[in-house]
Amino acid sequence: MKVPTTPWTLMYRIYRNALPNAHFYLEYWKNKANEIPNKELREQALSSIKDKAFHCEGGAVYGLLAGEDSKKIIQFIVAYQTISDYLDNLCDRSTSLDEEDFRALHESMFHALTPGAMPINYYRYRSDQNDGGYLTELVQTCQSVLESLSGFISVQEAMKKLAQYYCDLQVYKHVEKDQRVNLLQSWYERNKYDLPDMTWYEFSACAGSTLGIFCFAAYASNGLMDEEQVKLIKEGYFPWVQGLHILLDYFIDQEEDRIEEDLNFIFYYENEDRMVERMKHVKQKAEESIRNLPNWKFHRLINKGLIAIYLADEKVQAQKEIKRLAKRFIRFGGLPTVFFYLNSWVYRRA
Repeated sequence: MKVPTTPWTLMYRIYRNALPNAHFYLEYWKNKANEIPNKELREQALSSIKDKAFHCEGGAVYGLLAGEDSKKIIQFIVAYQTISDYLDNLCDRSTSLDEEDFRALHESMFHALTPGAMPINYYRYRSDQNDGGYLTELVQTCQSVLESLSGFISVQEAMKKLAQYYCDLQVYKHVEKDQRVNLLQSWYERNKYDLPDMTWYEFSACAGSTLGIFCFAAYASNGLMDEEQVKLIKEGYFPWVQGLHILLDYFIDQEEDRIEEDLNFIFYYENEDRMVERMKHVKQKAEESIRNLPNWKFHRLINKGLIAIYLADEKVQAQKEIKRLAKRFIRFGGLPTVFFYLNSWVYRRA
């Protein structure tokens, strides 16, 4: 199947292929989550699927890069994103603030990218234990799909590097509140020489996305890649596209995070004008970074669609100041973003 490169062909393929397959696999994992024996783990697994299904829906778009392997790639994306969202709940809304516990949980995300790795007890540092094999099956599903991809071996290390950024972020941002900023700033200091000019909180945002991992999986279905191709894809997504993704996520969560006293990277901008200026900069750099990618017009649409998907969220409509700023961000994306915004708005309310 041809990779879509216009807004209308992309939307058609999303509704025709990506979303139905994503919902098929989400329903499977929802049924599995319902069977988890431990009450706390069951509630967190079900909550992550109920509240964050749109992460899987958005990620499934990358299946459109995989031609005949589209459904297989979406199976991986849904399983991997479900691990991510489930662990986020366990770290964010559950019973532990222990760094060792968070590290152990996130070993599952590395095992998922390592076919042949034997699952272990990822819950070994917490009291809630029995998930009935739920997390192990998610890991093994990812392993099975990746093992079948002809080009996986050439992208595995790059995928693990992005996973390392992601997992480090999840650990540091969920420990005791008085330790979080210091840990994140120290982490940034260790990595800043490999980064373009950005703040510690912008780097943290760039680390918090799984989009680069999904992109690699999709291209791995098309055959082996050389080092230069792998580098182009990695630099195409990290840091700027991933940063745009997560900054938008934090942008719409501001009110909720204030109430819950959660870490939100948007709060660290000096003022509103600086935040808007930097968001525009990240968006522009994201558009530049994808120019050297294969199917770059598809990736450009993803950038514009990201803005629309987040700004069409009901949270935006409920926050007067956020809604006002959202209109400025929509204008950044031009007519394709307006098109995706209207589609997203109707879809979510339907």
